[in-house]
Amino acid sequence: MNLSIIDWAIVIIVLAGMVYSVSFTKGLMRSVTDFLSAGRTAGRYLISVSQGAAGLGAISIVSFLEVGYITGFSFQWWGLSQGILVLALTASGWVIYRFRQTRSLTLAQFFEKRYSRNFRIFAGIIAFVCGIINFGIFPAVGAQFFISYCGFPDSILGLPTFPLMMVFLISIALYFVYTGGQIAVIIADFFQGVFLIVVLFIITIFLYNKVEWDQVSDSLKNTPVKLAAEEVDKLNNEESFKILDDEEKKKKIKEIKDKYENSSLINPFKTSRVEDFNLTYFLIGLIGMFYGTLSWQGHQAYNSSAKSAHEAKMAAVLGDIRWKPQGLFIFLVPVLTYVFMNHTDYTLVAESVNSSLNSLNSETLKSQMRAPIVLSEVLPVGLLGAFAALMLAAFISTHDTYLHSWASIFVQDVILPFRKKPFEKDDHIKALRYSIFGVAIFIFIFSLVFDQNQEIALYFAVTFAIFAGGVGAVIIGGLYWDRGTTEGAWAAMTIGATIAVTGTIVPQISDSWLSQENDLIWLKNLILKLKEINGIKFYALSMGFSSFSYVLVSLFTFKERVNMDKLLNRGKYSIKNETKIIDEKVKPILKIFGIGKEFTIEDKIIYLVSFVWNIFFTLVFVFGTIYNLYNDVSDESWMMYWKYQVYANIIFSFIIIIWFTIGGFVDIKKMFISLDSDKRDHGDSGWVEN
Repeated sequence: MNLSIIDWAIVIIVLAGMVYSVSFTKGLMRSVTDFLSAGRTAGRYLISVSQGAAGLGAISIVSFLEVGYITGFSFQWWGLSQGILVLALTASGWVIYRFRQTRSLTLAQFFEKRYSRNFRIFAGIIAFVCGIINFGIFPAVGAQFFISYCGFPDSILGLPTFPLMMVFLISIALYFVYTGGQIAVIIADFFQGVFLIVVLFIITIFLYNKVEWDQVSDSLKNTPVKLAAEEVDKLNNEESFKILDDEEKKKKIKEIKDKYENSSLINPFKTSRVEDFNLTYFLIGLIGMFYGTLSWQGHQAYNSSAKSAHEAKMAAVLGDIRWKPQGLFIFLVPVLTYVFMNHTDYTLVAESVNSSLNSLNSETLKSQMRAPIVLSEVLPVGLLGAFAALMLAAFISTHDTYLHSWASIFVQDVILPFRKKPFEKDDHIKALRYSIFGVAIFIFIFSLVFDQNQEIALYFAVTFAIFAGGVGAVIIGGLYWDRGTTEGAWAAMTIGATIAVTGTIVPQISDSWLSQENDLIWLKNLILKLKEINGIKFYALSMGFSSFSYVLVSLFTFKERVNMDKLLNRGKYSIKNETKIIDEKVKPILKIFGIGKEFTIEDKIIYLVSFVWNIFFTLVFVFGTIYNLYNDVSDESWMMYWKYQVYANIIFSFIIIIWFTIGGFVDIKKMFISLDSDKRDHGDSGWVEN
């Protein structure tokens, strides 16, 4: 095994601390709303840190390490353009604010209010199926990570290690969510989130100090040249190449050199040949940020857990800031692992890692495990255990959240609407707990049998699109367009799901069957063409066709406008004490930036910090892009820029860790007081009266 006694001690202490944190929640869960949304008592910092931990699970860390290893620094540049969109989404409270105004416990409950009960059931089924399929590979990736990272043997006590590890990891997450529902999930995820961002920061700083910046530069610059030379040498040895005339030979060699010249890991304007994770991937993801806000129901309980719509909006603002320490790790560590694998000074590390990778049985698995195995080779005692504990915490935080979310959706949006009357409180909670066990069993079996043959990020994109590809149009249209119809919603969801399901099934079709030249040639040719479309492009297709169908069908079937005031509980339908007015007369300039009557001085300062940061890097992106379009910027200049960005992120990350930790503990205290004293409305269970 790779871990020492000290490392194992760290893992055990962290695990014990996570289990102990759940004990604080016992006796606080007294209603269905408590189980589903923590009694709507969570503050902004608690939501932000907890949701951040759930969003950056072990599988996400593995995925980011995988993508960053492939793309280097170049991909990070295009991420800066998100600042423009983040500013717009933040200022408007886009989707999040209005959804919280509806007081819906799940997205599908909103669909019943806005469209119909039948559509709620339909959307609930698609969300549930999409969610558990997406969730299905989590145990496998998590188990494989710990086996590779910790150096576990293939079997323990005569039993295969892989399924045993999955059972262990799933069981811990089950205990958390079964004990206290969303209250236990949000508290456990907060403590895990604090631990996660602290350890990620420490590991990033350690690795950064271990590697010289010149080594980073040399590795990233030389790799495309090296790969081009290797491919040319291979080409020269091919018989088909030798018989070509000189002109044809020069043409083929030039094609190879052009290919790798436009595969820069430093210059983002020379990435046209980077497969899968190029500018196209990023641009589709950028559109998806706008289109898919709140579409992913794996985190649906966090938004409904907020004390108010304003608190949910502020949590979203803080979420952008909270991401910086995690973003530093994702930005820098994959590149540093690349150095360990490709620089001549670390040949011994690369040889040891490659030896471990050769024991794995697929290229997909090797790609996923490369960076974790590198870290197991270079991290010292103590940090080795801290990273294992971090990944354990990240695994559990995602799993308890997803077990809760998908189980809740099955009960709330599939079972409940079929009933003629609501559940009794105790029966309702029992049904939710049974559903959690059902989801756990499914993901265990799915992880055992499913053959994952594409990068995690691409798998996420296409499975996400099964629901999100169509639902984005339904959410946006339902919250902002009073002419959107139920028929339009049905059309959008059906078309989006169909396209995405196609993108999920096609990669699973056997290449050996497709290569057989017998019958169904036309179908096989079609499938081969579809196989050329990766997961993110299927997502783009589902977004486009779903949006078009929602608008077109709604226009043809429109009969009367929807009462948006009633839906959003505003005007004469306002709920008492739901919104706390701080300033009746808000300056017009502040309204432009989304600052309303409910904003305190603290809220305005948080907004200012977020805006200044995003505006600065948006301007960097805009002017930098314009300059690069007309000038050939050297790799040396780009490396200097990346170095300055690393320093800026380190300083800001240190401040954020302290700031959010203090804010989160204050929110926990307030939440416990509310849960202990507030009266429960047992009618608030997700049931919608016709």
